[in-house]
Amino acid sequence: MATDTLELATEQADAAGKSATDAVDHGRLALNEAIVAAEKVFVEGAKRADKLFRESERTLKENVERLREQAKVYGETAGQSVDDAQRYVVERVTERPVTATFVALGIGLLLGLFLSGRNK
Repeated sequence: MATDTLELATEQADAAGKSATDAVDHGRLALNEAIVAAEKVFVEGAKRADKLFRESERTLKENVERLREQAKVYGETAGQSVDDAQRYVVERVTERPVTATFVALGIGLLLGLFLSGRNK
């Protein structure tokens, strides 16, 4: 009877050990599968992030280039306007030098009065 009980206990212990080993093996497989799945998700996420970064970088470069072109056009237009204004003033001063002198003196006087009034 004691032998039977010992054999039964040994069989149950072996069965429990096998079950524990099977459970550990199953856990390892599940963990490995989870790691592989997580790795795939990370790789896909990294690819998507890289693609979005490249698209954003390309869009930004295009927008900067467009702004440069517009700024060049506006700069040329402003330069042309300043040149035209300068030419106009020079023509008027050469046509009527006395009038231009009185206008300049008047503007200077007004500015002087304005600036002296600010200090008080």
